[in-house]
Amino acid sequence: MSDPHTGPSADAQAGPYDVITMGRIGVDLYPLQTGVPLARVTSFGKFLGGSATNVAVAAARLGRRVGVVTRTGRDPFGEYLRAQLREFGVDGRWVTEVAGLPTPVTFCEVFPPDDFPLYFYRQPKAPDLEIRADELDLGAIAAARIFWMTGTGLSEEPSREATLAALAARPPGGTTVFDLDWRPMFWSDPDAARPHYAAALRHATVAVGNVDEVEVATGLRRPRDAARALLDAGVELAVVKQGPRGVLAMNRAGEAVEVPPLPVTVLNGLGAGDAFGGALCHGLLAGWEPARVVKFANAAGAIVASRLECSSAMPYADEVEAALAAGAVRSQGAVR
Repeated sequence: MSDPHTGPSADAQAGPYDVITMGRIGVDLYPLQTGVPLARVTSFGKFLGGSATNVAVAAARLGRRVGVVTRTGRDPFGEYLRAQLREFGVDGRWVTEVAGLPTPVTFCEVFPPDDFPLYFYRQPKAPDLEIRADELDLGAIAAARIFWMTGTGLSEEPSREATLAALAARPPGGTTVFDLDWRPMFWSDPDAARPHYAAALRHATVAVGNVDEVEVATGLRRPRDAARALLDAGVELAVVKQGPRGVLAMNRAGEAVEVPPLPVTVLNGLGAGDAFGGALCHGLLAGWEPARVVKFANAAGAIVASRLECSSAMPYADEVEAALAAGAVRSQGAVR
């Protein structure tokens, strides 16, 4: 269902979107107890989730005009997600319903500092994999200053065809970000994913992923080798998240920067990559140098890692700047 409060006149006045993301959406049910197996958890918090949607929220928190292309079930959880998008300032006009498929739910376990098992309930099929090429607003996608898509969107049809159609609509000179977003439970094996990743990389200008994800995309494990392979595949900027080793960014000129992680007491690391993504978009839109972009994105990710939730934990710009000025993130602890 399209968002009823927007229309052509609003588009004409506002101009192109800063960011349009396309991909997963769902409900995150996160335990309110840490260090406890899921079987023993007694209470949960309910949050908007899904990587592409979290990135949209993160960019909106930083003042950007953002829309998301995705689909939910025709059910109360879908209504909840659309209401949350409005609350977060993300345009939900391209969030449509799929009759007969439930809105996905994701559970996790929280064992700080580095163990956060995820349990996806996306059966018999997630509505966000039912995005169809003939339903896309290709004009808006082409005009967006940044278009952000994910590897999960390539895992099944018709989402795969729709994702590639959206990429093909992007004009030369536009910023198109491929979030490598490798989730092994959505694929038979990395070899099945690699040809589709290669097809998407030919259209992307930026690729971002962790060490495992860049290995899936390139077959290479060493971050610098994988970054060069991503550049050879077609992108102009490769960003490799290396966990405790920080972040590597490399461009086609062979210039590379490595930014160390910001000290943080981790509560839940699951949303950090999405906060990084929204902040990456913000920095790219601002025209910052790669080192500044990555430092800002690193800090945004660290802030979310210090909090339990994902979408509602996305930081505002002043919080990111404060963390950078302090040289560390103060732990937030409980849900806000």
